[in-house]
Amino acid sequence: MDKLRNINYYNPTNLLFGWGRISEIGEIITQYGNRCLMVTIPTPALDPVYEKITKLCADSGVKIFHFNGVQPNPTTDNVNAGVEIGKKNKVDVVLGVGGGSSIDTAKCVSVGLTHKGEAWDYRVIDGEPIEDILLPIIAVSTTAGTGAEVTAAAVVSKPDIHLKYALYDKLLCPIVGLVDPELTLTLPPHITASTGWDAFCHSFEAFTHNLASSDIVDMHALKGMRLIIENLLIAIKDGQNKEAREALHWANTLGGFAINNSGVTLPHGMGMAIGGSAPHISHGEALAIMYPEINRWTWKKLIKEYAIVGRIFNPGLNDVPDEEAAEKCCDEMDKFLKDIGMWMNFKDKDVSESTLKDIAEDTFKLPDYENHAIVSDAKDVDNLLKKSYDR
Repeated sequence: MDKLRNINYYNPTNLLFGWGRISEIGEIITQYGNRCLMVTIPTPALDPVYEKITKLCADSGVKIFHFNGVQPNPTTDNVNAGVEIGKKNKVDVVLGVGGGSSIDTAKCVSVGLTHKGEAWDYRVIDGEPIEDILLPIIAVSTTAGTGAEVTAAAVVSKPDIHLKYALYDKLLCPIVGLVDPELTLTLPPHITASTGWDAFCHSFEAFTHNLASSDIVDMHALKGMRLIIENLLIAIKDGQNKEAREALHWANTLGGFAINNSGVTLPHGMGMAIGGSAPHISHGEALAIMYPEINRWTWKKLIKEYAIVGRIFNPGLNDVPDEEAAEKCCDEMDKFLKDIGMWMNFKDKDVSESTLKDIAEDTFKLPDYENHAIVSDAKDVDNLLKKSYDR
């Protein structure tokens, strides 16, 4: 008899998905307040989006205060600057517009505006508990990568100690997540590739999680991976392809749902550590650097799961044994990374070999490695990093 199912699933975000949904943003915000801090990254390509949101909000009677100071791999300085603007203008809603950097910063700003001390004090490692006093958080996703519009995590770096940690609590799930594929049409090819690979990794790690995967998580994760495999290269080559953009944005959201109910595994923990020591490397790039070696170290422990994913990449593997399909899955992922322009190593990204030691140490300051099919030790992580240096 198969093991009986025991499933927990929860997501508090009101998801609004579809083309043109951004037109509803003013009306949405008025349900929660009328003095809104909009948190964004300074990207000229998104200036028309910021202007449109500001006008839509004004038409609905909402005053927008724009904090346009977020950077990729956002820092505690970014968060604190946003908090100061929010306090000065007595905002009652926080709106994150962009990818994970903007949305995560918005989540942290809400914490900073409502809690004693700084948002960093409420990190998941050695931090204080987040209280149910947050300002409403609304997220508008403009990339198809992080799933931050539906997740309970907010990632932030503290530059002076070279650490990248997360705040984590279901209270950080945005009260509304607005996902409008139209907003991704102007994403440049490399950002499309990097964020798309991040979304793939969310689904893959939820599917292969050694503690918290379930039928409902697998349902989201498998659909998310399939959509990315089928559509990411299309969107990279033709950013105006609406069908591909819609598929990727939906895959991004499915991946967010999946990790919100499972978590991530070793690659994300190492990716976070990389971001702390080498903040010029985007999160998607960090994952691309680590996945080839982690796959070959892991697949024998997850033959069924790797075989399933390998056959999504290559239906020609349907007729071979699971063990062969699982091993070939590693090759298929390598090929995919090359096809989307994400085949890279630490040396390519100007990371010194001496930095690998810091990355290795920081990997174990996060719990993600415990969720992996093989619970790594220091020697394992050191070996994976060295093999990824000049692949």
